[in-house]
Amino acid sequence: MSHPEHMDDLEVAGLVIPPGERGRVELPAARLATGSPLGIPLEVLHGRRAGPRVWLTAAIHGDELNGVEIIRQVLAEVSPRHMAGILLAVPIVNVHGFITESRYLPDRRDLNRSFPGSARGSQAARLAHLLLTEVIRKGDVGIDLHTGSGDRTNLPQIRADLDDPETRRLATAFGAPVMIHATLRDGSLRAAASGLGSRVLVYEGGEARRFNRDPIEMGTRGVLRVLQALGMRGGSPGPAPALPRESRSTRWVRAGRSGLVRLDVEPGQEVRRGQHLGVIKDAFGDRRLTVNASTTGIIIGMTRQPNVNRGDALVHIAEVGSAAAAPPTSPAAGSSPTR
Repeated sequence: MSHPEHMDDLEVAGLVIPPGERGRVELPAARLATGSPLGIPLEVLHGRRAGPRVWLTAAIHGDELNGVEIIRQVLAEVSPRHMAGILLAVPIVNVHGFITESRYLPDRRDLNRSFPGSARGSQAARLAHLLLTEVIRKGDVGIDLHTGSGDRTNLPQIRADLDDPETRRLATAFGAPVMIHATLRDGSLRAAASGLGSRVLVYEGGEARRFNRDPIEMGTRGVLRVLQALGMRGGSPGPAPALPRESRSTRWVRAGRSGLVRLDVEPGQEVRRGQHLGVIKDAFGDRRLTVNASTTGIIIGMTRQPNVNRGDALVHIAEVGSAAAAPPTSPAAGSSPTR
C-alpha cells in the first residue's frame, strides 16, 4: 500500500477532519414515512501520521449486535493523536433493521446481498451504494463484523481469502480460534470491497439479538491486533493468541427428522466423523433419532432452537488443519462459507 507523505485535512460526507482529530457524521440513508430523516452513524479518526485506511462495519444485518459493541470498544481505545492512517467506523449499517430488531430491510431484502447497489435502485441498493461511495472506496483494508443468524450461534472465526499473503497475515494477526478460506459471494460487501481493491476480513462470533461477552472481547482484541499489524497503533491489545486453526471446507449436519433436538456439544469442540452430537425426539421422548457428525473437525456454529424440521441446519463443522500450513493450490471439496 502507498500512502501520501503529506497529511492534509480529510473530508468525508462533507465533514472536514484535520490530522490528529476525530469527527462524527450521519450519512443520509433515507426518510421515514413520517418525513423524519434516518442516518447511518459514521465516526472517522484521522491519524497524525500517514498510514493505511481501514474501515469497520457492523450490523449490516440489523439484529447482529456484537459488532456494534466491538466498534464502540475499539473507538474507546484508539486515539487519532497517537495513530497513523485513517479509521472509518460504521457501527450500525442497517439502521432500519437495527431499529426493528430485524436481519433485513423493511422490503425484506438482505443488504449483504445488495452490493454494489445503485443511487436510483431499491432501498437496499441505495444503502449499499451510499456505504460503498462514502466509506468503502476510501479504504485499503476492511473488517466486517457479524454474528450467527436467526437462532444460531457461531464460534469466533475469521472468513477471508487466505490465498492472498497479506490478507492471510492480517487474518492470523486477528487471532480468532479458526480462520476459514471463503470464496466471494455475489452481492456481498466483501465481494464489492474486494473488487475495489480492499483486503477484507469477515468476523463471525456469537448470536443475533444480544451481546455475547466472549465474542465481543475476542473481536475487540482482534481488531486492535490488526490495526497494530498494519502499523497504525502501538501498545499491546493483550496476550498473543495461539495460532488459529485453518479450514478450507465446512459442512452442516442437518436434521434427519422433525422434532425436538437436544445437542450435547458446544462451539469450539472438536469432533470425529460419526461421533454422537445429540438426539431428536418427539414431544413424548419417543421416535428417537441420533445426530452424528458427518465429518471430522471443529464445531464453528450450531442452532439454539430446539424445535426443528427435517433438513434444518443443526451443527456446522469446519475441517481444520494448522494455520502455519501452506494453502493448497485449490480449495478442498465441501461447502465453504461465502460471507
